[in-house]
Amino acid sequence: MNIAIDGPAGAGKSTIAKKLAKDLGYVYVDTGAMYRAMALYFLEQGIDSADEEKISAASDSVDISIRYQDGEQQVILNGENVNGKIRREEVGNMASATSIYPKVRTKLVALQQKLAATTDVIMDGRDIGTCVLPNAEVKIYLTASSATRAKRRYDELTEKGESCDLAAIQQDIEDRDYRDMHRETSPLKQADDAILVDSSEMNIEEVVATIQKICQEKM
Repeated sequence: MNIAIDGPAGAGKSTIAKKLAKDLGYVYVDTGAMYRAMALYFLEQGIDSADEEKISAASDSVDISIRYQDGEQQVILNGENVNGKIRREEVGNMASATSIYPKVRTKLVALQQKLAATTDVIMDGRDIGTCVLPNAEVKIYLTASSATRAKRRYDELTEKGESCDLAAIQQDIEDRDYRDMHRETSPLKQADDAILVDSSEMNIEEVVATIQKICQEKM
């Protein structure tokens, strides 16, 4: 059984998918974390995001795996646990910029499809329902207004003690939306058979309950 959750940056896909996976007993596959891990490698190698040739060549040197420890997903990049590094803003921007390259996507999609073929999974990302798992039994397109997503990110960073600018965060989110929706390879879009869930006026529990109901109906 496969559940695909797509949507723009900051819509809460990972948070919702993790809770659903725990409730349903499924394996959660954070595809965004996998792209971020690869992006982290490119950053550490000092490769410019616009240099497709070097990005593609470097992809051959990247090994990314997912492990579970105490029920939590651990992302392993070339033998190193990088959970604590991949959520930085610059890593997210690098992931958005480099995920447009076919070599990057081909490598990661193959791993994602292998996972989905062998177990019940909940997978979230930008093109799960349209490209990675086109035959998923349940497809959700989770979104929220850019203002709502920016405020959530602002609150998250402020809570960590980081100084940030709300307007700049919203602009960054809108820029990332544009890149994701207009890239040539696997652009972000709602699959024809996906159900739209707008979380702008919903809390986490309400979103989870809404998607659980959808899953029950589909099952």
